[in-house]
Amino acid sequence: MKTYKVKQHILAIVIFLNMLISFNSCQSDLNTAPLNAPSTAMFWIDEASAKQVLMGVYQGSTGGSKGWGFTTYSGTFWMDLASDNAVNVLGINTDYCNLTNGNLSASSAIVTNFWAGAYNKIMLANDFLTNIAIMPPASISDGSKTRMTAEARFLRAIEYFYLCQFYGRVPLVTKLLSVDEANNVKKAAAGEVEDFVASELTAAAAGLPSFAAITGADRGRACKQAALAYLGRLQLSQKKFAEASATYKKIVDAGENKLSTNFETLFTTDKFSSENIYSLQFISGASYTGNTSELPLHCLPAANSGQVGIDPYESLATSYDFNDGTPFSYSDPRYKPDNLANQRDPRFAFTILYPGASLGGKKYVSSPDSVKSKDRVSASGVLQATKTGYCMRKYLPADGVMVTNYGGNIPLIRYAEVLLSYLEAELEGSGTIDQTLLDNTINKVRGRTGVNMPKITVTDKAALRPILRKERRIELALEGIRLWDLKRWGIAAQTMKGDFWGTPFPGTKTNLNLTTAIANPNSLWYVGKLDFQAGQEMWPIPETEQNINPNLR
Repeated sequence: MKTYKVKQHILAIVIFLNMLISFNSCQSDLNTAPLNAPSTAMFWIDEASAKQVLMGVYQGSTGGSKGWGFTTYSGTFWMDLASDNAVNVLGINTDYCNLTNGNLSASSAIVTNFWAGAYNKIMLANDFLTNIAIMPPASISDGSKTRMTAEARFLRAIEYFYLCQFYGRVPLVTKLLSVDEANNVKKAAAGEVEDFVASELTAAAAGLPSFAAITGADRGRACKQAALAYLGRLQLSQKKFAEASATYKKIVDAGENKLSTNFETLFTTDKFSSENIYSLQFISGASYTGNTSELPLHCLPAANSGQVGIDPYESLATSYDFNDGTPFSYSDPRYKPDNLANQRDPRFAFTILYPGASLGGKKYVSSPDSVKSKDRVSASGVLQATKTGYCMRKYLPADGVMVTNYGGNIPLIRYAEVLLSYLEAELEGSGTIDQTLLDNTINKVRGRTGVNMPKITVTDKAALRPILRKERRIELALEGIRLWDLKRWGIAAQTMKGDFWGTPFPGTKTNLNLTTAIANPNSLWYVGKLDFQAGQEMWPIPETEQNINPNLR
């Protein structure tokens, strides 16, 4: 996703309007009425001005300190903190963790933040679509009007995709509302939002240029393949597997996207790889507002002046097999506590920074015995250091240098996901699994240059299912997809419950954060307990919205 800079006079108006909404506590986040008059009167002059407003829709919320939203910096890899993949440096009872640690409620700040971010972007898209429709033909070409309309419909549709996936039944607002209308809106009927998303994404795909046609300064704008990929996600969640298969096959058959030959640089310097179908774009000089500027500050190790914000769990680390395809085991002679990447799937070291690994020439040292290390794991929490002994490696610059103007993009849709999802649709549907299909999907992902993991040859559907799900976890780790996968597979309640662990530290002289009731034969660092409650797969509509509008209870 391209997050464009917006000219100052437009940006100022959007900020002002957000302030109007936030200061009126009696107005719902769905209130969009103030946008109509000023944008119509001042900005809908010609094609260039329409494009500037559209860039504001891409960027989304300009209010608040973090630019919350599903398609922002806050909604990408950070979402893995609500899964069994990673925990926040501040602990297991913070923001994202509260979504799945048993503490979720309608008053949780995070459900309010994502709700407000999504409806803010919907508000901007509705305003754009209202006004571009009435622009005089002489002021904008038919081709530009068709494309920009498709882009706005796409942007609005994917916000509704996330809302229906995470909140369930929500209000379906497709036009500008008065304050009274916004404060009395009702939830859509069951399935209505999903039908709307499917229809809008289908229409958007028809009006958007293909991936290969987007070049130069337009790189990052929505393409046909992005709309189809989100449509495929929706169809997977609806268990419409035949339709999902057909949707994903369109992307594959188009032949415009390829897997990168370098998994590591795909998330840093190779940001315009054809594998990255749709990405959150870096904006130079911007702080938050939905972009990636401060990623090194938040995620580098403490020794590199970072805040170690994403700390992978042991369960993610041990999902990476040995490089001959056999499952990792602590009893295997290839397991080396001082070199956890020994003979492992190369994606392990590309994704997770483990004790003893180097980043930018600095060794990552997280042993609780290493009293001089800023990155040592600690039960007391005195240090702002890893909570698991691990640190995120994916996305981080190879030189490990702390900068506040990070230049990478964050993929929202990758071609690797498309291939794995295509295989899943065939597996769960009526399709036949054969070696050709495996070689054209999962084995392409596993066999890319620099990864070269052995081929999967299992064609029995029941046996292939756990293999494919594991592959999704490994390949898409720390990309914000894991929680959605667990929810739609119906296994969140069994996966995110019980004790969670970190790095093995055999021979340590320091307490491993264990209680007398807990013992671990592999000398793992103890992190804490998750207690996801069945029935909380869908988030509650924020209490503030329910108080304003009883229809949302």
